[in-house]
Amino acid sequence: MTAQEIRQQFLDFFQSKQHKIVPSAPMVLKNDPTLMFTNAGMNQFKDFFLGDKVPSAKRIADTQKCLRVSGKHNDLEEVGHDTYHHTMFEMLGNWSFGDYFKKEAIEWAWELLTEVYKLPKERLYVTVFEGDAKENLTFDQEAFDIWAKLIDKTHILKGNKKDNFWEMGATGPCGPCSEIHIDLRPQAEIDKIPGAERVNNDDPQVIEIWNNVFMQFNRKADGSLEQLPDKHVDTGMGFERLVRVIQGKASNYDTDIFMPLIAEIEKISGIKYEQGITGFSKKDIAQRVIADHIRAVSFAIADGQMPSNAKAGYVIRRILRRAIRYGYTFLGQKEPFIYKLVAILAEQMKGVFPELKAQESFVANVIKEEESSFLRTLENGIRLLKDTIALSDGILSGAVVFELYDTFGFPVDLTSLIARENNLSIDEDGFAKEMDIQKARSRNAAASETGDWITLNDISKVEFVGYDTFSCEAKITKYRKITTKTSSQFQIVLDKTPFYAESGGQIGDTGKLTFKNTPVEIEITNTKKENDLIIHFTNDDVAEILASLGNMETLKNYNSVDSLSFGEGKGEVSNDKFGVFESFHKSDVLAEINQENRALTTNNHSATHLLQSALRQVLGSHIQQKGSLVNPELLRFDFSHFSKMTDAEIAQVERIVNQKIRENIALDEKRNVPIKQALELGATALFGEKYGEFVRVITFDKTYSVELCGGSHVPATGNIGLLKIVSESSVAAGVRRIEAVTAAGAETLIAKDLQMYNQAKSVFNNTKDLLKSIEDLQAEKALLQKKLEEFENKQIAEIITQLATKVLFKNGINFIAQKLDVSSAEAVKNIAFGLKNKVEYLFCVLVAITDEKPHIAVMISENLVKEKALNASNIVRDLAKEIQGGGGGQPFFATAGGKDVSGLERVLEKAKEIV
Repeated sequence: MTAQEIRQQFLDFFQSKQHKIVPSAPMVLKNDPTLMFTNAGMNQFKDFFLGDKVPSAKRIADTQKCLRVSGKHNDLEEVGHDTYHHTMFEMLGNWSFGDYFKKEAIEWAWELLTEVYKLPKERLYVTVFEGDAKENLTFDQEAFDIWAKLIDKTHILKGNKKDNFWEMGATGPCGPCSEIHIDLRPQAEIDKIPGAERVNNDDPQVIEIWNNVFMQFNRKADGSLEQLPDKHVDTGMGFERLVRVIQGKASNYDTDIFMPLIAEIEKISGIKYEQGITGFSKKDIAQRVIADHIRAVSFAIADGQMPSNAKAGYVIRRILRRAIRYGYTFLGQKEPFIYKLVAILAEQMKGVFPELKAQESFVANVIKEEESSFLRTLENGIRLLKDTIALSDGILSGAVVFELYDTFGFPVDLTSLIARENNLSIDEDGFAKEMDIQKARSRNAAASETGDWITLNDISKVEFVGYDTFSCEAKITKYRKITTKTSSQFQIVLDKTPFYAESGGQIGDTGKLTFKNTPVEIEITNTKKENDLIIHFTNDDVAEILASLGNMETLKNYNSVDSLSFGEGKGEVSNDKFGVFESFHKSDVLAEINQENRALTTNNHSATHLLQSALRQVLGSHIQQKGSLVNPELLRFDFSHFSKMTDAEIAQVERIVNQKIRENIALDEKRNVPIKQALELGATALFGEKYGEFVRVITFDKTYSVELCGGSHVPATGNIGLLKIVSESSVAAGVRRIEAVTAAGAETLIAKDLQMYNQAKSVFNNTKDLLKSIEDLQAEKALLQKKLEEFENKQIAEIITQLATKVLFKNGINFIAQKLDVSSAEAVKNIAFGLKNKVEYLFCVLVAITDEKPHIAVMISENLVKEKALNASNIVRDLAKEIQGGGGGQPFFATAGGKDVSGLERVLEKAKEIV
């Protein structure tokens, strides 16, 4: 049975059990502050478990793309070293939201595995939660009794909280779980050691294939548990492991999921892969690493996450670079080759995840560019490492290894390999210490404490009314406090809100909440989504404000209020300040957005739609949005394109957009359109975006711009006024970025440019041809610069000749320490290199005052570096202390700068002492 057939059988089985089959969510998460990637099948359903959203069906099943690079058994550096762990994997799952529970979940799991997939019952083991006295949790007798009717009781094992109590995070829904394991060992081994003794003991042939989680509790911020109003089922089965079991393979990598990729790696490298559990040479591990990592990287890019140096982008870059260095080190691949695997992967997955096939060329090109870049980094790192090795005395310090890793992206295992080739070792403990320091620094910077939601009003969902109004009456439904080391914030949820939550590139609204019949206001500084929950951020102390309002009864004889505000340094509430108010409920507010900011942001968002269509007209239909930012000041649009736009192309795009603005095209907005119907209308959808069953379609002329979009838009394009492109640049391999301004921002830019133009004209006596005047000035400057360089070179040559006569021979060294009267650091460097070419066994220290600051240069002949272990970089750092500065460089040449000019004479004296 093929992997495709196995996947389809799973979906068909649960469809027959009245489950709705839904597509995989993107692997890259956009609106979940707790996660960068989907790491479990349940992530896209968190809102259902939390009660923030109502599911479209009570029974759901799917196959979900997941990515894990940390946690139990998922450390990135370990992937490829065993037969069954991965970065990117598929999670087959079935869910019940307040419908069926343990009985159906367990019985259906057993039916699928033993009757449909025909797995041998005698090799299956199950675990149930043994309970936990500290948590006041009892043994899961219900699950045990259900299993006892299906499987021999000796195959039902008790599991502790670590293995058999699943939690979504530090807070949130959780509950006991029941795992299903299979023993794949030869019968002779089973006869020696029963499978029950190998379950959850890291045996590569006794593996978990399915976990059934029974969500019945909610973990609060204080660590306590409370019963959920509805009980849910969340199951996850590792697709790659299941295929391995059904296909009778000893390794996940031997299945038809991975072997087409490995076969291509064999073909490219000319190195045969050893299948089974015996393939543990470095070359076998390298092929597993590459076959695994190309999946993670390809789908991440297809879902919109480009490799970069920040957050999720850094994770993807790190995964790809690990694959590159394994190919470089163990398969001898010095040129880009991993990108060639994209075509095979796209063909494999087109039936279930078509987004990769649709972007095959783009994804391959991005990976190729990343490979080329990192291969250059590897070469540079090797040169740097060899320089360091030349000065080492048997061991490379942990600090040096960490610097190579952290600053230059140089992998530790490659550093270790090269060190061993040169009869050296690395200080692994020292490196680990440096890593721990960095991790602690990162944890401390990101550390925050999230309080429990304080519920004031129960609601089933939040109503967003911000398309139609800038203000509305609402109720605060719940709030919570977020505390970091440096500050605290409150988050508020309303039952109804005009505030747009940051998404689709558009920033969140700001504004205020005014408590009904009072002058009490809360300033809203941002609005974001947590999954699909709209959250309003404020720096005001919501708990204090609500407590004060709650203490005020119905007040009468209201006369006046001078002012009323709350929060740090804002004064206390006292009843005598109020006079009398009408009756009110303390959670009732008037929610108002900042209309000016919204209007400016709206201009930029609609202009972005016009811009994308213009780009497709000018550059081609391959243009796809790869990111955007829309705020009151500007719009930023990232798009797939592999060459710099010409000035003519930029001008043409700008002309098209402004033409559409002048046409004053009316907005055609359609809400709650079935997604299939929207796509049939020709609407542009973003790869990697999670769309619901119903979408909003934004059209500006159905022949020009039709897009799926949840953002705010102008009623007609004329409102935008004008668009002016500010810049076009590269942000990543295969991705270009345009920044532009609109309306008043565009007018301001043009006015500033015109003012600068007029000022430049006045400098040239109001010349009629400003460009020619500038070109003439540049030519004149170039001529003068050439003459000046000729003069300086002649002067430098004379200085070198003079200095060569002042060299002193001492202790086998030709030594000179001299103060120079030159104008630039470059001149000092040229003199140092000139002396080096003229004088053997040279140890030279030159100082000068350049740009009114002290400057030091140290030059040492290479033979002295080797024979006398001299190091210019170390020496210049020591000398720089005399001028209150610092510096560095290479063993043979280094420079330093500082603040104290008077210290230069001490530098020369200290240099003499060194000799």
